Amino acid sequence: MMKSGFIFGAVTFVLFLGSAITITPFCAPCLGLILGIAAGYVACIYDRPTSSRESIQKGAIAAAIAAGIGFFGSLIGGAINGVIVTPAMIESLARSFYITNINLTQTQILTYQLIFGVLVGIFDVVWMAVLGIAGGALWFQVVGKKRTPTVLPRQDTLPPGI
Repeated sequence: MMKSGFIFGAVTFVLFLGSAITITPFCAPCLGLILGIAAGYVACIYDRPTSSRESIQKGAIAAAIAAGIGFFGSLIGGAINGVIVTPAMIESLARSFYITNINLTQTQILTYQLIFGVLVGIFDVVWMAVLGIAGGALWFQVVGKKRTPTVLPRQDTLPPGI
């Protein structure tokens, strides 16, 4: 579960960072949909849980770890986006939607980007953990039920030594 969490955490960090810089931090839940399920599924591939409860638990923890790492990518990307986006860009976008009374400063844009980055990041941790539950349950339904449990061979007791 830790291995899957850190692998998908690195992927999540890069994807959340890139999407937050190029578009907005609001793209994180869409990416988290696939990454949460995948992190939960892969965690069960690595750990091979024996019960449905254990697979669900491992999937949720792995996805939450990945989302926690991705949270920092989203926050850093939101800060970079807040610096890149200018008030003139916001005004031209608003004018394309026939909104004419937008007056924002660069500080307000940066503040809003950071606030939205934090809120979306917190939501994404919960969202990906729930989807990690789904990934763990999916693994158990597809692979876990079909596995035969490992049974150790019976060992005869040794007679006491003299």
